[in-house]
Amino acid sequence: MMTPDINPVELKVFLNHIYEYKKGVRQMVLYTTNKKYETFAVNRLKSQRIPFVIQPVDEERINLFFGKAECINAIRLMVTRPLNLLSPEEDFIFFWIRYFDLDCDYSEYINMINPRDKYLTAAGEMGSGIRILQQDLWEMIISFLISQQNNITRIKKCIENISREFGVRKTSSTGAEYYAFPTAEALALATEEQLRECNLGYRAKYVLDTARKVCFGDISLNSLHDMTYKAARKELLGLYGVGEKVADCICLFGLHQLDAFPVDTHIRQALDAHYKRGFPNRRYKGCRGVMQQYIFYYELMK
Repeated sequence: MMTPDINPVELKVFLNHIYEYKKGVRQMVLYTTNKKYETFAVNRLKSQRIPFVIQPVDEERINLFFGKAECINAIRLMVTRPLNLLSPEEDFIFFWIRYFDLDCDYSEYINMINPRDKYLTAAGEMGSGIRILQQDLWEMIISFLISQQNNITRIKKCIENISREFGVRKTSSTGAEYYAFPTAEALALATEEQLRECNLGYRAKYVLDTARKVCFGDISLNSLHDMTYKAARKELLGLYGVGEKVADCICLFGLHQLDAFPVDTHIRQALDAHYKRGFPNRRYKGCRGVMQQYIFYYELMK
């Protein structure tokens, strides 16, 4: 039975992770959530005999690792140590496996493709190595705001400019200098003119408004991680300058909401040419974003 302060809608993400693990799509899951859900999550995992380990993140959040016993045993050896003391092998397990979504068996998604759909079958075969990266949410929000009516070269330059102007200068282990992506606090203190000088153009006002909303608490990045795809998408659409495509891109690449299906000009053309009755959303519910990436890559490379 749910306790009064537990929102079952917010737990759909957690329950979907359990479903994917039990189906064999994932070997291990790292789920970051509010501490108020800890008791519910632990009880659910115990009832289904799924190994897990908990790592505190801060006063409000926890990292919940669960999955195959051998994966959890490896994580259990590391979560009590500072990240800067991890060996290269441990760093790979702790960070890069999650970043590249390496614990997910993407062949399961390809096997879901209707064999009678020759177009998507070909797209899946060509894009069989594609993985949806689990990237930083804040970076994705700003990057996709900048991406509107822009090309990759200019987007990259804009991000370099704001990082150099408002980010912290760092030095890598090899001695190379670089600038970290600017925080919301740093961008919130900027002026629109300063952001325009970074070649953001009209997008400067979108970036400034979003940074200030994050700083003032008008939108919570942590809460977005706990939301369902539909709820997170609705919240993102409330940001100045965020339309449906940008919201879906942020959901897919910043929140790892695999049901998000961004539609740009290339995808629209592909849908019009091959799915005149509409894309079969019901068949691919929960992994539509993966199918979108197969289509996008196929159109790019064919």
